[in-house]
Amino acid sequence: MASTTDNTLRLRATIMQTPTAERLEVLHDVVVEVIGGLIASITPATEFLGEPDAVLDSNHVLLPGLIDLHIHAPQWPQLGTGLDMPLEEWLFAYTFPLEAGFADEDFAQTVWDDMVPTLLANGTTTGVYYGSTHNPATTALAATCARVGQRAFVGRVAMDHPDGTPEWYRDNSVEEALAASADSIAQIRALESPLVEPIVTPRFIPACTDELLTGLAKLAHDTGTLVQTHCSESDWEHQYVFDRCGMSDTEALDSFGLLRPSTVLAHAGHISDADMHTIAANRAGIAHCPLSNTYFGDAVFPARRALAAGVSVGLGTDIAGGPSQSLFANAAHAINASRQLEDGVDASIRADSRGVPESRIDAVTAFWMATMGGATVLDRPIGLLEVGRRFDAIAVRAQSFGDGTPPGSSADAPDARVFEKIVRLTTADDIDAVWVDGRQVAGN
Repeated sequence: MASTTDNTLRLRATIMQTPTAERLEVLHDVVVEVIGGLIASITPATEFLGEPDAVLDSNHVLLPGLIDLHIHAPQWPQLGTGLDMPLEEWLFAYTFPLEAGFADEDFAQTVWDDMVPTLLANGTTTGVYYGSTHNPATTALAATCARVGQRAFVGRVAMDHPDGTPEWYRDNSVEEALAASADSIAQIRALESPLVEPIVTPRFIPACTDELLTGLAKLAHDTGTLVQTHCSESDWEHQYVFDRCGMSDTEALDSFGLLRPSTVLAHAGHISDADMHTIAANRAGIAHCPLSNTYFGDAVFPARRALAAGVSVGLGTDIAGGPSQSLFANAAHAINASRQLEDGVDASIRADSRGVPESRIDAVTAFWMATMGGATVLDRPIGLLEVGRRFDAIAVRAQSFGDGTPPGSSADAPDARVFEKIVRLTTADDIDAVWVDGRQVAGN
């Protein structure tokens, strides 16, 4: 299924995708023509002039590649472990000691060589990464993404606050942090990869001084670089920012100049309606991390309300605060969490008072967040298989799922049922091919 040597691909397949958060689109038996990584045409197979290079049989469905907006790359070795503490304790007990170890470049490269191919095999064609405070390890992560073929945004983490970080794992001064962050941007851009971009990365307000936050905002502005950070992740972080800054996390980030177009705000489970307005007005977006929020968020992110408020929302695994590397698993849990938010979870409260009405989302909205939602946050031409966008795609083996449709159902029901099963049940074992920018980078 690899593309031809002149970087063209003509692939015959049935496409399932979500152009909007409310609509499933199914394009049966079409030929997607890709030239130089760009989708040049999508034509019904009966009208296509010529022969396709490859054909996905009726057992397979072609989907847009998945976009993971929030990955802590140095936490890969602890994935699925150590989720027994509140966030503020977990960082000091487990995470900061692990991240400090990425001063060892050989260790870092071993981790990157395992992580990036594994994420690609799970269908993650774009990753938005937090590195560590170490420039060599961060640059090596960017280089690995470029070499293996994953689209990526890679950020060297900046953190200098003496109360919010251990003395053995922090930037020694504002000046040192800004210089290292600027150098990291230059080093990643020097790779000259069309797939990999730097991203300015203040860890979050508790780990950064006001001076560093302001300086990083200026650095992002001066270098034309995107920004990522955490926002109102937990009761602790949300209240910490109120106590320190006298305003919400969203308002504080805005005051520092960090709320910019395509700023990626991780979690945001405790934001208010006013915060949503501020995020939307700044054209920033949210990385919804439903599995991680179960352990550290102390709340369910109101995805449906945020979307209704005009906020761009994508999905994130939050490796390793989230115990799964699969965006399909996180999409499924986003659906589950929204139902819990709507229905409530405390049976001692009356049913009509227990939950938050009109909170649920379905498989279409969840998959949209994992694809077009993430593309919208990042403002990049990915997330959908249409002419003019980059060909980032995955082939999923779906026949074994069946459609579960009872006799006498409407004609379009089988498509919807198959799609719902794909979103809820797909694992890496069901993904037979992965393409990024028109080139096959994983699968058989």
